[in-house]
Amino acid sequence: MLDELTAIVARASALIRATSPGNVDRRLKPDSSPVTAADEASEAAILTALARLLPKVPVISEEMAGSMTPPALDRSFIVVDPLDGTKEFLAGSDQFTVNLAIVTRGVPIAGIIAAPMRGRIWRGIVGSKAERLRLLPDGADQPQAIRTRRWPAQGAVATVSRSHFDARTDEFLSRLAPVTRTPSGSAIKFCHIAEGAADVYPRLATTCEWDVAAGHALVAAAGGIVTTPQGTALLYGRVAENFRVPAFIAWGDPAKAAIIGTS
Repeated sequence: MLDELTAIVARASALIRATSPGNVDRRLKPDSSPVTAADEASEAAILTALARLLPKVPVISEEMAGSMTPPALDRSFIVVDPLDGTKEFLAGSDQFTVNLAIVTRGVPIAGIIAAPMRGRIWRGIVGSKAERLRLLPDGADQPQAIRTRRWPAQGAVATVSRSHFDARTDEFLSRLAPVTRTPSGSAIKFCHIAEGAADVYPRLATTCEWDVAAGHALVAAAGGIVTTPQGTALLYGRVAENFRVPAFIAWGDPAKAAIIGTS
């Protein structure tokens, strides 16, 4: 199943790669964020494939969430962001992703993140494995195991949002000093944590479940942890909150998270 889901994400990535950000059709959504024909083509391909592969499993996707009556999400469901980082895509940056997660009873149990222009896919199953693969035109090659790292005695790295860095995040990181701050876009920040290239990713502003769920599963599968800033469980399928996530922190080293939570 993981290989089949990976192939679905890879095909959606190929559609995005084939679209030029310079002349793609685009419009603004009610929240003033952009959406393009690449977002919509990726979403259509993913939803069509999921309907064949897992016809009875509900799907929550960014571009359809505001125009549908949410299904019952009390068991397992799939969360999709067909193009996370549309602003980066339109700017010609390679820091955008395709995200897909499986959530069971509110907890992400599997996640796949592809970076189409970087030629990489990261994927993980919580309690089983986390992997990085090279993205090929017709799928992905052999996986390489990845894992988070322990908090280093020196050289700790925080991966932070390029466009949503705020005073609360600055204050939080000051408590961890010294730590190098590396800005990035989209869910690639979770991938840096999962493969041991970064140690913490604080997002202390509101975001959405489709931006977080796949990365949450990937980090947890690689040995890390993703919680609320208070250290409590981050749950998904929050229909009443319009699938909003108020804030979270992703840690590569759960032991460091425990220390900070009690300090």
